[in-house]
Amino acid sequence: MTGYARAQGADERRRWVWEARSVNGRNLEVRCRVPQGFDRLENPARTAAGTRLKRGNVALSLTMTSEAKAKPLRINRALLAELGALVEEVRKGTGAAAPTADGLLRVRGVIEEEDEGAENEEQLASLDAAVMRTLGEALQGLANARAGEGKALAGVLEGHVDEIDGLCRRAAERAQAQIGVVRQRFEAQLNELLGRVPALSEERFAQETALLVGKADVREELDRLTAHIAQARSLLHEARPDNPVGRKFDFLCQEFNREANTLCSKSADIELTRIGIDLKGAVERMREQVQNVE
Repeated sequence: MTGYARAQGADERRRWVWEARSVNGRNLEVRCRVPQGFDRLENPARTAAGTRLKRGNVALSLTMTSEAKAKPLRINRALLAELGALVEEVRKGTGAAAPTADGLLRVRGVIEEEDEGAENEEQLASLDAAVMRTLGEALQGLANARAGEGKALAGVLEGHVDEIDGLCRRAAERAQAQIGVVRQRFEAQLNELLGRVPALSEERFAQETALLVGKADVREELDRLTAHIAQARSLLHEARPDNPVGRKFDFLCQEFNREANTLCSKSADIELTRIGIDLKGAVERMREQVQNVE
């Protein structure tokens, strides 16, 4: 399922932003991109995504921006004194003019920024916890966006189930109309079996008769299709963020397609065959949408 969410946080040193995106996918695949120095957050981020999402290609991106104020400056007096002594020595030996104060201060290393010190383990742990809380907000926003899409998708799937239901009803009516055609074909094939020389044994005759009858009867396929329709509606009713039904629905689509194929292969009537083909098309359209369901 598709979706996008963004969440941000900050402390006294920096500001961070998590972006979470997802597109359709049969399984859950999480890609994580973090700034240099924050590689330790990749695995926890993937784990956090896996606890909230079950399907889809998910991309997580962390951006860090420094919020530190300008650091106070200090003069490296030891270096400045050393430079002063060297300058005085050169001046006396060459007669060159004495340098100005601003010239000495521009020498690299004379003016330094005061170091605030590296963060200790406790500070890093606190930072990681804050960043992960922000990720949780982004993932919740992504889950909400996907849930909103899911509600809209439920209506689309209900329409596909209704279409399949209508086609199955038409197939059941047409199956009754093809009884005459089936009877004529059955009688012709039965007469052929009875007229064979040498005659078939009773056991073989019973097998051939059962085979002919089985090929002509589509009631079993229609009954299973009716049961699948009821199950599809039940899955749509049961679907919730804490009860994903996408995989079950995907498997059910395979069963729909299996019965539609068998219906077409058993059809003895061109109109019933056309209905079966339309049924296969409706099932395929539903299956494509089911790939978006978690």
